[in-house]
Amino acid sequence: MHSAFIAWVVALTGLFAQQAAPPPPSTPPLDYAYFKSKVEPIFLAKRTGHARCIACHGQGTPLRLQALTPGSSTWTDEQSRKNFEAVQRVARNGMQSRLLVHPLEEKAGGDFYHSGGKHFTSQSDPEWVTLKAWVMGQTGAGSQ
Repeated sequence: MHSAFIAWVVALTGLFAQQAAPPPPSTPPLDYAYFKSKVEPIFLAKRTGHARCIACHGQGTPLRLQALTPGSSTWTDEQSRKNFEAVQRVARNGMQSRLLVHPLEEKAGGDFYHSGGKHFTSQSDPEWVTLKAWVMGQTGAGSQ
């Protein structure tokens, strides 16, 4: 009786192990050099009909970028490192990352709403392609 119970527990354990969800796909590490040279300028870019990303995301939004030093047109290295940490939180999950779907038109694969508007009308927009490359693991040493 005791050995039958142990065999049942072992069989049940094996069944649960087979039914367990597979581990999530590994997310590539995000590269700071690529972020600083290619991604960060996107947050400062002026687009017709839209505010610059920094206009909203320099304040109390879930993605909060560092405020520019008065009179400066770019961030210091220390500010960029803080931006890198903040943006990483919304750059995970590959193609489903909030960094990619939030500012992308819904008809192009974006999500329903972004209070700052939909900055990218297609997944072929050069800035969106840059964001995607970074999210998918592009490094500063490589080319797009």
